[in-house]
Amino acid sequence: MVKDIKAVIFDWGGVLIDDPGPGLMEYCANRLNVIVDKFINSFDKFMDEFQTNSVSEGNFWELMCKDLNVEKPSQASLWKQAFISVYTPKDEMFALVDSLRAKGYKTAILSNTEIPALDFFIEQRYNCFDVQVFSCKEGKRKPDKEIYEITVQKLNCSPEQAIFIDDKPPMVEGAKKANLNAIHFQSIAQVKNELIEYGLEV
Repeated sequence: MVKDIKAVIFDWGGVLIDDPGPGLMEYCANRLNVIVDKFINSFDKFMDEFQTNSVSEGNFWELMCKDLNVEKPSQASLWKQAFISVYTPKDEMFALVDSLRAKGYKTAILSNTEIPALDFFIEQRYNCFDVQVFSCKEGKRKPDKEIYEITVQKLNCSPEQAIFIDDKPPMVEGAKKANLNAIHFQSIAQVKNELIEYGLEV
């Protein structure tokens, strides 16, 4: 399976950091004083628009709170507050990104995320990625083929020269349909082993 790999693309939530989803849902549901399952049902209705920046955070909460029949939150950015509260980086994964980049591979982050979370990401001043692609900036979400194509174009490589790593199977399958090599993240050791099978030094 050794290939001429030039770039490795990492998902954010669930790969580089612990999956923030459950904590975000619980935090926001508690602040709005609704049960978590009810909050999730509403969130699923408006998630695509929020993650592609079709609606602002303010408009997102208007839609959510109308659907939930509760008052709109007073915080400047409830979503960012929630994200900060659950943000848990996987240090060993960031070390892997650094190591790959030091060995000459291009690195990228590709994430379905919202403007408030992106603002927090920017504040972290990560300097280990050659390319950063976020759904809220591109107006496209994984597993849409276009966002994978945008990423490899920014990396200046072919899809076949890139490996994409994600913890969600539909996103992995989306990458494969866009002709990228793809790894389903299950553990750090497993990812390293699969990268080695592709011929990378880790």
